[in-house]
Amino acid sequence: MAVTKEEKKKLIEEFAGKGNSGAPEAQIAILTAEIENLKNHLQEHKKDNHSRRGIMLMVVKRRKMLSYLKKKDPAKHAEILKKLNIRK
Repeated sequence: MAVTKEEKKKLIEEFAGKGNSGAPEAQIAILTAEIENLKNHLQEHKKDNHSRRGIMLMVVKRRKMLSYLKKKDPAKHAEILKKLNIRK
């Protein structure tokens, strides 16, 4: 299932503060939630190649944002990786 508006709002407030949806931390958190949802979908529907391509694009986008955040603020980068349980 897709990430709902309420879930996105909660992620934005938790990672970037109220109303700062453009912050890289918030975008990374939202992408991570969407990736997890698609990952569960693909475990059930193994031949859904259209969704497989979509998840790969999201992973690449999240990786680019993480590298940007690492250059900008390494402390926040480490914190985000730990909070979201992402290996890098």
